[in-house]
Amino acid sequence: MKMKRIWIGFTVIILAALACQVGSAPIISSQPGATQSSAPAPIQVQAPNNPSAQQDAFVALYRQTIPGIVTIVVTLSQGSALGTGFVYDTQGHIVTNDHVVQGALNNKVEVDFNSGLKVYGTVVGTDPDSDLAIIKVNAPASELHPISVGDSSALKVGQTVVAIGNPFGESGTMTVGIVSGLSRTVSSLHVVPGSNGQTFTAGDFIQTDAAINAGNSGGPLLNLNGEVVGIVESDVTNNFSPTGGPISSGIGFAVSSNMLKRVAPLLISSGKVDYPYLGISFYAHPSSDLVNSTFSSSLTLDVIQALGLTQDTGAYVTNVAVGGPADQAGIKGGSQPTSIQGLNAGGDLVIAIDGHPVMQYDDLIAYLIENKSPGDKVVLTVLRGAQKLDITITLGKRP
Repeated sequence: MKMKRIWIGFTVIILAALACQVGSAPIISSQPGATQSSAPAPIQVQAPNNPSAQQDAFVALYRQTIPGIVTIVVTLSQGSALGTGFVYDTQGHIVTNDHVVQGALNNKVEVDFNSGLKVYGTVVGTDPDSDLAIIKVNAPASELHPISVGDSSALKVGQTVVAIGNPFGESGTMTVGIVSGLSRTVSSLHVVPGSNGQTFTAGDFIQTDAAINAGNSGGPLLNLNGEVVGIVESDVTNNFSPTGGPISSGIGFAVSSNMLKRVAPLLISSGKVDYPYLGISFYAHPSSDLVNSTFSSSLTLDVIQALGLTQDTGAYVTNVAVGGPADQAGIKGGSQPTSIQGLNAGGDLVIAIDGHPVMQYDDLIAYLIENKSPGDKVVLTVLRGAQKLDITITLGKRP
């Protein structure tokens, strides 16, 4: 059995194909001081059972939000790229993905409004951990239509959501789906120093089956009130057209709006964000049926038996970074060989963080990223054999 380690600050899981594309011109492809201000009140449209009324609700949602959605055109050394963004406030701040603006020459990008106005913008802050970026534009007040940012913690699996963006350059395209999953983890763009390309983990992502394709990156994922609940980031693609082009797989990811609320003000004020660091790697196993392999941090029965665990849920510690916060606090990684190659027994099983249950690693990383900062303390409840321990850790900063 193959296995993969995930580091909370030292390695990652889930590699999703970012929903942007780079090429030479013509462009065909798809990446927060101030607080959000002057956003319109939620439009409070619902999708009733009546098909005609449901249709009208979607039409009203589109008309309400499209003035605040923009196309991002990026000139790169090797060509051009295109993505989506949306107006965050009346000061001219635009939200998009970090991967959309990565490599932009002179930190300048083109921002095209729905009205037809085109202006240059400056990238003022990027965050590879959340894959968010902020662009500042000088545009007339009449063009700045902020979209209200909602509460992603209120989302429920099965809830209808809408994505609006520029897939394959088709500006203002609207797709509809549901929330397929919550608190997902994916690979971030933040490479771990000295790790041969391994990246940190990004947490609290929303999974959706709304169609996401190249060009959607950075656009809003909306609830039926017209509020941003996520920022479209990537699509796991394992389907291809006869000509070799990617086709949306129905497994897309979006950065949660609550993550945006945490990150955007910091990007606007200082241009960067510091994340908490534990220095722990956790067990994960691959889902090999996908072309772009994803990884699950849930424990299989084979693994539970090999490790001699007495509980089926939790995040199993495979390694601890020497000298890191977790190491200093006494967290233990696996050291005893098992019947599974590369998997060692004897590590701690994390079952709660600050009293919040940890069913799997995703729960831990989502709580940590949304609620904690470097220098804060957390209490990990772990099972060490038959012993239950509460261990206090002072969080470091991701290197």
